[in-house]
Amino acid sequence: MRVVVLTGGIGGARFLLGVRAYAREVGAEVTAVVNVGDDLRLHGLRVCPDLDSVLYSLGGGADPERGWGRTGESWTVKTELAAYGAEPSWFGLGDKDLATHLVRTTMLDAGYPLHQVTDALATRWQPGVRLLPATDDRLETHVVVTPPDDAGGDGQRAIHFQEWWIRYRAQLPTHRFVFVGAEAAKPAPGVTEAIAGADVVLVAPSNPVVSIAPILAVPGVREALAGTPAPVVGVSPIIGGAPVRGMADRCLAVVGVPCSAAGVGGLYGSRTTGGLLDGWLVAEEDAGTQVPDVTVRAVPLRMTDEAATATMVRAAVELT
Repeated sequence: MRVVVLTGGIGGARFLLGVRAYAREVGAEVTAVVNVGDDLRLHGLRVCPDLDSVLYSLGGGADPERGWGRTGESWTVKTELAAYGAEPSWFGLGDKDLATHLVRTTMLDAGYPLHQVTDALATRWQPGVRLLPATDDRLETHVVVTPPDDAGGDGQRAIHFQEWWIRYRAQLPTHRFVFVGAEAAKPAPGVTEAIAGADVVLVAPSNPVVSIAPILAVPGVREALAGTPAPVVGVSPIIGGAPVRGMADRCLAVVGVPCSAAGVGGLYGSRTTGGLLDGWLVAEEDAGTQVPDVTVRAVPLRMTDEAATATMVRAAVELT
């Protein structure tokens, strides 16, 4: 059995823990296609937050309290950079985390594509699933905002998603999201092949606007999903009208979608009408949710531990 998961963010990384556990039970192979829209360069280093969250989570190195970064992290370099007045000061890199970015950047600068670099990093973490960036090419999520008065300038301007998310906590007047570079990007080697050869494709309970949409923006990915004989089943990131964590509600508001299981299911849409889904798993709190031409089932969706998440994954696989 071959399972493909479209994923991004911390919720997506935790979902993959359950996918891996389920896969071990049934002897399945898992390929995770991971969002790279959050990627950015800091202090000359290539930082891939979503890929790293997956590596650290599946490799047992993620900080369980923060939900991101490394456990047992220290911040000496960050403190020294602040002493120099180096910017950006709003995005902190831990000392252990820096090692990952140093290795990645060295390999990228030597000419290795991102999917090969990710394979190399995975030899250290042994995630137990195949990890593929959505693309090897530049793809960055930018946000068109009205800047605060103290930022200078008039009118709208685009800032990197990470600045909008971390520095401004998504509080700026926000107009739209732009996936810079998407038009020229190509799926990383193996992405469309994995989708075409899958027995089931799962859409993780990740932020639909800034984690899943950038993957779908890569030309060829939507077409692969439309053409795969495998069912495509999504898991709602919204429970009882609120995101489990993060700020998906603010992202959904920008694109005019209700913050509800029905709203996100409708945003994805049915494959029979040019959308994404054959099945949609929602929380028990959202029983009765309907998405036109999509099979909907309500089950417990709280990822309280790996076993609970694996049970959720089994329900998704068995939905269609």
